[in-house]
Amino acid sequence: MQFYRDGFYTGDPATAPSTALPRPSQDVDEEVDVLVVGTGPAGLVLAAQLARFPSIRTVVVERREGPLELGQADGVACRSMEMFEAFGIAGRILEESYQVNETRFWGPDPERPAVIARTGRVQDVEDGLSEMPHLILNQARVHDHLLQAMRSAPARLAPDYGLELVDLVVPDGDGPVEVTVRDVRTGAARRLRATYVVGCDGARSRVRQLVGRRLDGDRADHAWGVLDVLAVTDFPDIRVKAAIRSAEHGSILLIPREGGYLVRLYVDLGDVRAADRERVRSMSAEEVVERARRVLHPHSLEVRETVWFSVYEVAQRIADRFDDGADDAGEDPRPPRVFIAGDACHTHSAKAGQGMNVSMQDAFNLGWKLASVLGGRSAATLLQTYDAERRPVAQQLIDFDKEWSTMLAGSPTREAPGPGSRSRDDLLATYFTQQGRYTAGVATRYPAGALVGAGEHQHLATGFEVGTRFHSAPVTRLADARRVHLGHAARADGRWRLYLFADRARLAWDAALTWLAEDPASPVVRHRRADDDVDAVLDVRGVLPCSSHEVELADLPALLRPRTGALGLVDLEKCFTATTTPAAAAGGEVDVFDLRGVDRDEGAMVLVRPDQHVAQVLPLTGTRELSAFLAGVLLDAGAQEPLTRR
Repeated sequence: MQFYRDGFYTGDPATAPSTALPRPSQDVDEEVDVLVVGTGPAGLVLAAQLARFPSIRTVVVERREGPLELGQADGVACRSMEMFEAFGIAGRILEESYQVNETRFWGPDPERPAVIARTGRVQDVEDGLSEMPHLILNQARVHDHLLQAMRSAPARLAPDYGLELVDLVVPDGDGPVEVTVRDVRTGAARRLRATYVVGCDGARSRVRQLVGRRLDGDRADHAWGVLDVLAVTDFPDIRVKAAIRSAEHGSILLIPREGGYLVRLYVDLGDVRAADRERVRSMSAEEVVERARRVLHPHSLEVRETVWFSVYEVAQRIADRFDDGADDAGEDPRPPRVFIAGDACHTHSAKAGQGMNVSMQDAFNLGWKLASVLGGRSAATLLQTYDAERRPVAQQLIDFDKEWSTMLAGSPTREAPGPGSRSRDDLLATYFTQQGRYTAGVATRYPAGALVGAGEHQHLATGFEVGTRFHSAPVTRLADARRVHLGHAARADGRWRLYLFADRARLAWDAALTWLAEDPASPVVRHRRADDDVDAVLDVRGVLPCSSHEVELADLPALLRPRTGALGLVDLEKCFTATTTPAAAAGGEVDVFDLRGVDRDEGAMVLVRPDQHVAQVLPLTGTRELSAFLAGVLLDAGAQEPLTRR
């Protein structure tokens, strides 16, 4: 974590000095750059991202009259924690969460089918998949950390609670979106003019309705009861994530919660027919607990307090489009002005723990693109990639959720007899293991296009797969010989990253760094405005295949020792080595070149997007390719015009 670049300040160093724009009087129509509707996980990630840009006027409205106090989502995937590290809140979330280490499976005892027995266990996250764990934390606490990130950012952003969206009108031309909101307490209406509107307002999204988008999908006609409880039980795996299947009484998905005592139970209530739908929906918590007791037999369950309870039916739906742009076959070339994210554009069951995580990645994908367009760095056509990239990811979630929900609710009977037949419980454990990359949130791979290369040089760095998230690895920071994670150098600040892994002779590495610093075609030069820091657009980092004792800071190319900020201080944290000392290297200290398959002879350039996805892998000599790729995303400095509100 770096701070004091522009001068010393007292207090929490994570709270940047405020450069917030003043808010106008509520008596006048307010002009904003981005209006975020809703403060669910997607809305708060988007707001936390935009709060890093004080020149962008962002307003967040929420119908509720205050922050969420008790949330429904609880699973925080490894990928989300990688993202939270970029927002500076991962450490605090890690401290108070429950960490999922194993998943255990229970089914009917083969000798006594009326009782359950443990049938297997799997490691929850495979080794090496991420430096971050899979965590469980109440959604409201996740919100709290994101709200703090908003308050600590330069824009000092906070939601306007008690305001509901009433109407919005998208102009035919280039004018602002006309928005009407209403105070839920007084009924008073306010008007805002917004360059962009993002609906993060849930499954019944008013934004989605107003732009004519619809949710399509199916209802599975199968119900589950879900409870957060403080309970006393002799079930031995009460503090381990468990999938429990009984012979006659359905299933339970058991999720331990933070704090050591709280536990969540997803209780299978069976198929739902039209005639008894209302009866199932009106079931009490006590009835659902009694169903849970039957599933857990012969183990006891005494609930001392029910913290939260709900009954829901499984349904999977996805919006026909995630913005107000033309359909793929349409002829309207106008870039979108209104977007939807999170539950506003995809809904599903909760048992896979993916909803909050996929929703937050929607927002992370959109946030940097809005900032780049509003800051004048990119053309508005960049925003067309949001729907193109995120809708297929949501469809993958829908497909996974259908299969996973069906397997959890399915019969525990054995397959047809025969050699090699396997129980449904065994198949469930196998499926869970096979889908580990997906449930960890790291399986997303964006296809080749304007923001992702074709990967023709993938062999130079096989562990940094083009289109997937940048898979961090341990390195040694040269300046202070500290072991750190390479990916943790990146912040959620909208900048592109370029990691230069040196070739054995370091000749191509030196030449590439010289070109980046000096050549007019270099993206560092080409896309940087006169008043920008050298790394304002492209943050260049160097990685050497040696120990920290074999190179001196003074010997580094100037681009890895740039002067930055208002005081012209030297940033000494741009270069890393593979190991700490020669002895550590000889002793087998983790080597990023080996761990991520980087070619030691040729080296590689790894270009990473602001949302941590690998855009391209190139040879160190591929400077023209690098220049051409970024020129397709970023405007030349002379063409960049920071937004003026229309």
